[in-house]
Amino acid sequence: MLPPNALALLLVEQLAQQSLELREAQIEKLILQAVQDAPRPGAPLTYTAEQQCGVIALAVRKPSEFNLPIEMWTSRELAQIANRERIAPGISSRTVRPLRCGSPALLEFEYRRHGTQTLIPTFEVATGRILVAHVGPTRTEADFAHVVKATVQTDPSAEWVFIADQLNTHKSETLVRFIAAHIGFDGQLGRKEHHGILKNLASRESFLTDSAHRIRFVYTPKHCSWLNQIEIWFSILSRKALKHASFASLDELRDRILRFVEHFNRTMAKAFKWTYRGKALHA
Repeated sequence: MLPPNALALLLVEQLAQQSLELREAQIEKLILQAVQDAPRPGAPLTYTAEQQCGVIALAVRKPSEFNLPIEMWTSRELAQIANRERIAPGISSRTVRPLRCGSPALLEFEYRRHGTQTLIPTFEVATGRILVAHVGPTRTEADFAHVVKATVQTDPSAEWVFIADQLNTHKSETLVRFIAAHIGFDGQLGRKEHHGILKNLASRESFLTDSAHRIRFVYTPKHCSWLNQIEIWFSILSRKALKHASFASLDELRDRILRFVEHFNRTMAKAFKWTYRGKALHA
């Protein structure tokens, strides 16, 4: 049996310990209350903090990891993959767009060029789709005529109006001969640099722009190729698939372009809304 003084000391220590535990419990309760969100007006959050973090974690990965033929994420692709991977089911591109994540990526400025490729596509303004895309090492008159021929073959009996800029290959002998044969032209074409329709650029252009022909061309004024809607598509290709990208070979570059064309036609193609009203431009 403990002496009275020792018993009193033990009781004091127990009370002190109990008081300390009580204080700790109270402090813990206050901390939990402090870190909790206060009641807010309006609807509850649609996506949890974990889902938001999941979308941010997705954004810092490369689109190529998800078999996308693009180099940089946009809100559209982020939303598509976040839905596909069940990271945030039902999330839209509009919801993804306020998200922010750290500093922008830095790129090395030194590189080795493995070569270049020429892309010659045809863009259907009514649907926003790429009908034919030819990627190769050259851009000769034969290359351009091949693309026109392949495009016409998608609907051989239709009327076609091709919009092109003033490049010489767009007014070539090869192109004139193809159009003449396809529309059943039975006149004399003449001889290049000598006489007739084939004589020079002006005579060939006159034949190719003839409104009586089922297949004809419209040429944008010089220095005004931006009037051609395909220039908008070229900008999309550059920003989404080529800018910031690195390619180890020409085959890899060609594959990226063709895969992007297929991806664009399947997920993004739509008629562009032309907003220019013909008013004079101001610097």
